Amino acid sequence: MNANVMLDDVDASGALTKAHLADLLFDQLGVSKREAKDMVDAYFDLISQSLVKGEEVKLSGFGNFQIRAKAPRPGRNPRTGELIPIEARRVVTFHASSKLKEQIQG
Repeated sequence: MNANVMLDDVDASGALTKAHLADLLFDQLGVSKREAKDMVDAYFDLISQSLVKGEEVKLSGFGNFQIRAKAPRPGRNPRTGELIPIEARRVVTFHASSKLKEQIQG
């Protein structure tokens, strides 16, 4: 798939959506719109399930998604200044590949 095509297929907010990805699959691979939507949904479901299990997701030439455990810490309500405990949680982090970073720098 040509990355330049994708740049032309964003919505009014400038975002590339799952619907646009499905349209690209429909246009470029000739699968039905329903199959294209199912393929995109399955792809993101697989990524989500892997992250929920704590597995790292590596996309060559794009970057890595990882789950990071954050420890509990004290927080503060910015409006009142009241101390509020922030519970331990897991967050997703993304680290762009050097190839993607170079492309962004142009």
